[in-house]
Amino acid sequence: MPAMLDIKEIRENAEELKQRIAQRGCESHSLIDEVILCDEARRKIETQKQTLQAQRKSTSKNIGALIAQGQDPSEIKAEVKEIGDQISVLEAETNQVSQKLNHLLLSIPNAPHEACPVGADENDNPEIRTWGEKPDVKNPKDHVELAELHQLIDFEAAAKISGSGFAVYKGKGAKLERALINFLLDLQTQEHGYTEVNVPHIIRRFCMEGTGQLPKFEDDMYGLEDGAMFLAPTAEVPVTNLYRETLLKESDLPIKMTAHTPCFRREAGSAGRDNKGIIRMHQFDKVELVQAVHPDHSCRELEALTGHAEAALERLGLHYRTIELCTGDVGFSACKTYDIEVWAPGQGKYLEVSSCSNFGDYQARRMKLRFKDADGNNRFCHTLNGSGTALPRLYVALLEQNQQEDGSVLIPEALVPYFGASKIG
Repeated sequence: MPAMLDIKEIRENAEELKQRIAQRGCESHSLIDEVILCDEARRKIETQKQTLQAQRKSTSKNIGALIAQGQDPSEIKAEVKEIGDQISVLEAETNQVSQKLNHLLLSIPNAPHEACPVGADENDNPEIRTWGEKPDVKNPKDHVELAELHQLIDFEAAAKISGSGFAVYKGKGAKLERALINFLLDLQTQEHGYTEVNVPHIIRRFCMEGTGQLPKFEDDMYGLEDGAMFLAPTAEVPVTNLYRETLLKESDLPIKMTAHTPCFRREAGSAGRDNKGIIRMHQFDKVELVQAVHPDHSCRELEALTGHAEAALERLGLHYRTIELCTGDVGFSACKTYDIEVWAPGQGKYLEVSSCSNFGDYQARRMKLRFKDADGNNRFCHTLNGSGTALPRLYVALLEQNQQEDGSVLIPEALVPYFGASKIG
């Protein structure tokens, strides 16, 4: 049974854990109380079962002795059978209680890090830093207008094929997306030490549970085979699960991987939110950064990983800001998160283009991802991930920040070798 939070910590520090999770603005008291009661019931049943197993073993020894003495062992055999039946009942109860405990643990979010700013929602997220200046674009066109002007994206064709929330990139539009993907992968592999991996896009259910997408966010996922398989919502899921049920050497850490994948999300409940153009899509491409690190280093590595995502925007000359998520806004599995938001003049606002998170040992416990430390102890790794970056909103910002008065779009110098031209239009 995977442990999402340390059951020992829940037993010993229930009140403190309740207070920390309550900072998220969610009701955790009843869930944690249920976990404690369920765990107590499970352990009580296990004790009863062990007592009966010992009794059965002891009683069974008498059967041979009676036979050797020429006596009838039928009564002892009946007693052993009755004990066995009682054990079977207890085993069924154990399975039932364990399943309930597992479901409860899956439903409890990670506890926010002590350094996570306390707040109710996104309005309480502090801005950490900004880079560059907002470009002085007079009467800016939005990316939909620019895409239509230069025939970069065909929304009508996509709607014919798949409905709303999809896009067909054409000609220079498709080439621009491919250029961005290659640029992002090269930056992270050549300069920041990530190993590129190419992973499956269809994922088994327990892998989705391993990184925390299930069961809470199942309505947002595209399920297959009656919920046994899912289309990847992000490369975080298959890439992090590459090391599930693995015992690493301490010298193996840190592990740093990057992957480009399409991402599939239903975006259930997002009607009316940023739905124009390619800002919120059911299918989109993303380059992801994933790390498995020593627990002592995860806070430091989160700062570095966030810098790796920011570097992509800086190389492209795009103005952005970085905010830290407060306890009421941090994601379900994360304990500490930075969001990077890029400026989109045509929208008149910032758009989240990357979310960089430290999960502590929350995901590693689900996946049984451990390492053997210098003292020979098996310990859970800490996992981190961040978008490096999501393509649609990066694409939006690039078009809108680099548009010229005549409607043309300048291509950032760092991207020219990948795109093959310095301008669109």
